[in-house]
Amino acid sequence: MNYSESISFLYAQLPVFHREGAKAYKPGLGNIEALCNLMGQPQDSFKSLHIAGTNGKGSSSHFMASILQEHGYKVGLYTSPHLHSFTERIKINGIQVTEEWVADFVTNHQNLIETVRPSFFEWTVIMAFTYFKEQQVDYAIIETGLGGRLDSTNIISPLACLITNISFDHQDLLGDTLEKIASEKAGIIKSLIPVTISEKQPETSEVFLAKATSVNAPLQFASDIISAVDFTFTSPTWGEMKVNSPYKGYYQQKNISGVLAWCEQIQSIIPLEAVKIKSGIERTRLNTGLQGRWEILGESPKIIADTGHNKSGITEIMQQIKQEGFDHLTIILGMVADKDINSVLSLFPTEASYYFSQANNPRAISALELQKLAATKGLNGKVVPSVNDAIALAKLNSKPSDGILICGSTYLVGEITF
Repeated sequence: MNYSESISFLYAQLPVFHREGAKAYKPGLGNIEALCNLMGQPQDSFKSLHIAGTNGKGSSSHFMASILQEHGYKVGLYTSPHLHSFTERIKINGIQVTEEWVADFVTNHQNLIETVRPSFFEWTVIMAFTYFKEQQVDYAIIETGLGGRLDSTNIISPLACLITNISFDHQDLLGDTLEKIASEKAGIIKSLIPVTISEKQPETSEVFLAKATSVNAPLQFASDIISAVDFTFTSPTWGEMKVNSPYKGYYQQKNISGVLAWCEQIQSIIPLEAVKIKSGIERTRLNTGLQGRWEILGESPKIIADTGHNKSGITEIMQQIKQEGFDHLTIILGMVADKDINSVLSLFPTEASYYFSQANNPRAISALELQKLAATKGLNGKVVPSVNDAIALAKLNSKPSDGILICGSTYLVGEITF
């Protein structure tokens, strides 16, 4: 099979969460344990760092990968979902796995699919582990897919763990309270393995402390270690550090605080230098290629794309957009049907203009249905199914002092022609 055929084969053969939602989710480690056993335990061949959380885990993963790259290490990075291409999920020093390698892996290991019947995500995890083993990475940053306790990535024995924040998302799978969701994320905390929590929240702090205590894992909250004001961070080891984040969303200050606290915690495991930590964060876009986080796509009018899609993420985006001071704001909105759409829609401003779009994804809510739901919240606009057509129309109808925001779905942002 060539690359296109191999990806089509995987979509056809395996349950795919980002296309099918909860029915594609296979909780538990049984399948990944079987795959790793059949592939010779590739996850044990490299040193790893594990990251979980509701929001911020993708950015934090890329920040940490870039920091290690700046220190001269060969760094694997596994994240999901992808924006444009499947190969974005598996990178080494910012370079995506080749299409040829993916095609060869699928072609040569079809028997594993027939034997184990994994989910699409489980298959991508074993692909990443195998690739990192073959390429002999120094470290691999491994981001969970969903939750933590039963996530396929939880088979690793990492050097350290980071949990970013906890908010409502995937409640049908992770629980309907923050405490329950935190308990699932806390499942990555392992015996004697240090863990940092990026955001100290009253509903979840005790959950993390109890789990860490039960397995004798050193735990710290970033806010107890790092102070942050306008992207100037103060830490015990490195003192004051002004960081020019390549991602201008103010919510990144929380993510960077978590990563800096984590760097403090793992100093005895991986010695790190202040100047390279700073340059690592500032060069993340260049080093790892992360897109879709307060991405500035144009000026006059200013066009911003952000993958924020749940209540917590949209809350942060709305706070940030107010600071822009646009004469008028146009929002291009698309969502997936299995989110808490009504709660999220309540966060958007009624004075903005709207284009309702729809990603080419089976989980996406139709643009027409989204328009109807939005109207019940006083959000009025036109249906333009294609996000790129919507951007063109918004630009045509905006003044240089206006703003255009695209958000609500990772998959919608992924279809933008950057």
